Amino acid sequence: MEATRNDPVLYLVLPCYNEEEVLPETTKRLTEKLYALINAGAVSRESRILFVDDGSKDGTWRLISEYSGAIPFVDGVKLAHNRGHQNALLAGLMTAMPLCDCAISMDADLQDDVDAVNRFLEKYKEGCDVVYGVRNKRENDTFFKRTTAEGFYRVMRLLGVEVVFNHADYRLMSRRALEGLSEYGEVNLFLRGIVPLIGFRSDYVYYDRAERFAGESKYPLKKMLSFALDGITSFSVKPLKLISNLGILISALSVFGLLYALISYFCGAAVAGWTAIVCSIWLLGGLQMLCLGVVGGYVGKIYSEVKRRPRYLIETHLKPGKREE
Repeated sequence: MEATRNDPVLYLVLPCYNEEEVLPETTKRLTEKLYALINAGAVSRESRILFVDDGSKDGTWRLISEYSGAIPFVDGVKLAHNRGHQNALLAGLMTAMPLCDCAISMDADLQDDVDAVNRFLEKYKEGCDVVYGVRNKRENDTFFKRTTAEGFYRVMRLLGVEVVFNHADYRLMSRRALEGLSEYGEVNLFLRGIVPLIGFRSDYVYYDRAERFAGESKYPLKKMLSFALDGITSFSVKPLKLISNLGILISALSVFGLLYALISYFCGAAVAGWTAIVCSIWLLGGLQMLCLGVVGGYVGKIYSEVKRRPRYLIETHLKPGKREE
């Protein structure tokens, strides 16, 4: 094990969706980084860059195929159709698992600091199975994005979900950790919540996140909100408990309201209150719809899980192989 940790086979796993504009520069930077690591003896010559094409509609797969044919260290996997970032990332990690000693996942836009890879490897060689990349600050984000992102992590913790603050999907996982991840068979993926559940020794690497150098973000507000809701409903049942507590509170208030109405009636002070009735109906109706929506979200997740459909299907793997032990 020590020899393996001192000269690990490293896979850099990058999910790609419509990343034609960034791939040339991304491939250049990562190739230079991997060559440097290999020449320094930090990683094995069997190390690879693994691009995962998540059903892109532009020339992403064409570029991956070209780079794979021209650069020995570049490999590519094409999914049969678009399955989303988390499934594409999982597909890449599971493809790399039997071939590597450790894998580092990152975004294709390389906003995450590539030079932090060296510190990831140092932590791995010290015995860590999971190393989380954590942002030092969010100065490049807009006020709205920074506030909502930090609020998301706080809400997740408040709901009892174990997540690493200001950590996305930039992380190193050892082969043992990847094998642990493979045991989690849920369809509704939220890897930021699943990875901490695996256990094993872990540590953090802090870095500064840069601006995206080309292309557009694949996480607009709508997707960010959907991702946040997926994370909450996949790892916490506290919203259901809050609904129950809300129902108890409203029931108690309704009893007091009924007592007030009866006392007013017998005292002869009852006044027809059309406004109050309409407001109460709208309030209770809105709360009921909200509660039904939350319950429906959980039921929908159960529906997805019990069907047990595959999370992804690999159409093409450019350089499939078996690792030499």
